[in-house]
Amino acid sequence: MSSLTTKRVTSQAIRRIDNQPVYVLHTYPFKETSLVVELFSKDFGRVAAVAKGARRPRSAMRGMLQSFQTLSGAWSGKNELRTLHSLDWSAGLLLLQGEAMMCGFYLNELLLRLLPREDAHEDLFDYYTQTLQTLMTAKELANTLRKFELTMLQEMGYAVPLTHDENDLEIDPELTYCYEADYGAKLSGTSLGTHQNGVQLLGKTMVDMAQGDYRSARTQSQSKQLMRYLLAHYLGDKPLHTRQLLIDLQRF
Repeated sequence: MSSLTTKRVTSQAIRRIDNQPVYVLHTYPFKETSLVVELFSKDFGRVAAVAKGARRPRSAMRGMLQSFQTLSGAWSGKNELRTLHSLDWSAGLLLLQGEAMMCGFYLNELLLRLLPREDAHEDLFDYYTQTLQTLMTAKELANTLRKFELTMLQEMGYAVPLTHDENDLEIDPELTYCYEADYGAKLSGTSLGTHQNGVQLLGKTMVDMAQGDYRSARTQSQSKQLMRYLLAHYLGDKPLHTRQLLIDLQRF
């Protein structure tokens, strides 16, 4: 196939996308009657599309623009802002309430802030689905958030090594380390806490996090501290709105 033919096929392939599993992350007004919908799709990553007329009271699409629901979407266009043609239910209704709902909005804001548009992460999409199901049980919400934060950074290619230090030596659960973003862990002193050049924590915390084991109260506390530090590093100066709300609840 010639390069010209390949370009034509690619161009045609992106004109119309049908039956794509998606979640609605966020919406905001566009012109008088429309909305821009930020979608998290399985095969195309984060996609922004205009839902024309969605702000009208009788719009068929208006009632579909709900967060946390597994939907099937169709859109077209080659520009960064696509045109959303339809959304359909593809699974049963998932209800998040209270703190679990706030945690869900926190996940959505993380995806909006960190996930580049048109960058597919199929495994992260599946893990997001799994995490929403876990949140619905309203158990161990803080631990569920830590697991998603870590998985998201790792799936997006950020280095978050937890099993070996900067010299590629296996982490010793009994020792204290200083963890620096983009570098990892290095042996440190005995005092614990956030420092200008990283976070000090026990080796056991990193071992537990690598194994997905958050039963220890110290691991829960230090993992929260570590993830706050890493997310702040990658997010920059603009804070997460939902993070502050969760902090106000004094549990997350």
